[in-house]
Amino acid sequence: MSDGLPPDNPFGDVPFIGELMRMLQGAGSGSTDAARQLARTIANDGVTEPNIEPSDRIAVEELVRVAELHVAAATDLPVARTGALRVEVGNRSQWADRTIDDYRPLFETLSNSMAAGLAPPDDLPADDPMASMLAGLSQMLGPMMLGMTTGSMVGHLARRAMGGHDLPVPRPPDAPLLILLRNVDDFGRDWSLDADDLRLWVCLHEVAHHTVLGVPHVRERLTSLLHRHAGAFERDPAILEQQLGGFNLSAGPEALSEIQSVLGDPETVLGAVRSAEQAALQPELTALVATITGYVDHVMDAIGSTLIGSYPMLTEALRRRRVEADSSDRFVERILGLELDAAQYDRGSAFAAGVIERVGVASLKRLFTDPDTLPTPSEVDAPGLWLARIDLPG
Repeated sequence: MSDGLPPDNPFGDVPFIGELMRMLQGAGSGSTDAARQLARTIANDGVTEPNIEPSDRIAVEELVRVAELHVAAATDLPVARTGALRVEVGNRSQWADRTIDDYRPLFETLSNSMAAGLAPPDDLPADDPMASMLAGLSQMLGPMMLGMTTGSMVGHLARRAMGGHDLPVPRPPDAPLLILLRNVDDFGRDWSLDADDLRLWVCLHEVAHHTVLGVPHVRERLTSLLHRHAGAFERDPAILEQQLGGFNLSAGPEALSEIQSVLGDPETVLGAVRSAEQAALQPELTALVATITGYVDHVMDAIGSTLIGSYPMLTEALRRRRVEADSSDRFVERILGLELDAAQYDRGSAFAAGVIERVGVASLKRLFTDPDTLPTPSEVDAPGLWLARIDLPG
């Protein structure tokens, strides 16, 4: 065909639809590069940002070493399981690039799940223009979905993240610890917090999460649940049909602009329907995340209260911040199956406190000795049940 589209493309005679198909093909040809560019643009509002000063990088790396020693002593767990703990202190663009690499397997599962639901409804007539359009879109949206999903989500996360574990999502075992220093320092200035204390708090938070998520059976369980949730979306193709059906397919550039706007809306393209499988997974996923965050908060309190002078003030500000996320952050959490509201954080803290009250701090470490010692959803809400099951007095 003279327009360069595939011979079986159904849109060659419709100018703006043909242009849309070229856009989708281009987006799919290099999804990683497209994702990086989109993430950087969203993270920085299209403005170039400076690199981190070497003196700041060295100062943060030294704080990480302090945090590493204290977390290892408090948890009796190895902080790094594959050689020495590496640290990357970067800006938003650098954080986004690393996160796209680290999250790629999860986002591939998510994108494949969502793109699979974009086939046209079976009851549309074969000669229906909408049927042809949806069939073409379903073939081309898969690669585009990966780049758009990854870039959009990571870009929004990079605007707020302070480290690599603002979301409790495991990264590769050999991945470096991430500190997004620009956001750390910006938050400190906004809240008039001691800069050095805040940096150390964030380093402790990241090292503690890195350590807990590095426990093999914790990593494997959480990774499995996240991937199963990401791969289990259902989608009603009629939703996309309804969104696109009102456009005049011969309206030229104006229609192209409208359709691009619709496809760029995450609630449309990623507005997936929660499946019964996801509903069944949610209690276990939520309970595991609550257990992890509750234990990390306990470790933070145990170390920080003696190591950081302004720890109470920092903790109040940072724990308030994590439950006051904006709509874009909540969207990312919801798509990944994470429930990170105040109730879930309180649930995890109450579990840790309940165990400590009954049998002491050391008993919490039983969480990391065997896969079978991870609590069930009901046990997270009743620590005595967990203690009874693992044969501790309670």
